Order: sequence, then structure tokens, then C-alpha cells
Amino acid sequence: MWGMSETPPETPDFDAMTRDIAEVPAVEVIVTVAVNLMSAAAVKLGLTEEGDKYKDLDEARKLITALAGLLDASTTEISSFHAAPLRDGLKSLQLAFREASVVPDEPGQGPGEKYTGPVYG
Repeated sequence: MWGMSETPPETPDFDAMTRDIAEVPAVEVIVTVAVNLMSAAAVKLGLTEEGDKYKDLDEARKLITALAGLLDASTTEISSFHAAPLRDGLKSLQLAFREASVVPDEPGQGPGEKYTGPVYG
């Protein structure tokens, strides 16, 4: 057990985390979050080496929609240098979702399409 003035070992150092994040440009935070959403969506679509082991289309839909919302909201905030590959990745995930679905959504009804518009192959 630790003393009254000691911090439990599992408690994160929020002051250090705040200092670290303060040094990171907003564009880098946005891109990092987008890449994390893309990676998680790919896993939930079964597109990784593990294949269908972690496949969950309901979870993938949520992640793809969150990614589309983030990209839609940040388009004017990040350069096309960053935005273009993220939009391409989003479209690829949307198409993979449609392909993985037993009954594909109607055009414009797929994950994130309320932000991107209908996605076609």
C-alpha cells in the first residue's frame, strides 16, 4: 500500500500528459485520431491478418461514421496534403463495409455517407 501523499502506481500523470499534448499541433492530433479510427474500423471489418476473428460490422459502422464526421468537420482545418489520403482511406472503408454486408445499405445510407454523400465503387 502507498502512503497518503503518494500517488497510486496505476494513476496516469495528467500533468505530463497535458504538457505533452500542448506541444502537438492540432493537425497532428486530428490526423492521429483519424488514423486510429481507420485502423479500428479495418479490424472490425475483418481486413487485418486476424481476418474475421474481430469482425463486427455494427462496431465498424460506428467507427466509419465517426471518422467521416471528424473529416467533414476538420476539412477546412487540415491541409489537402493531410485530408486527401484520409478521405481516400475513408472511401475504401466505406466500400469494404458495403462489400462485407450481407444486405448492403442503399446508396447514401451506408456508414458516414450522411457526411460524404453516396459512395460508389
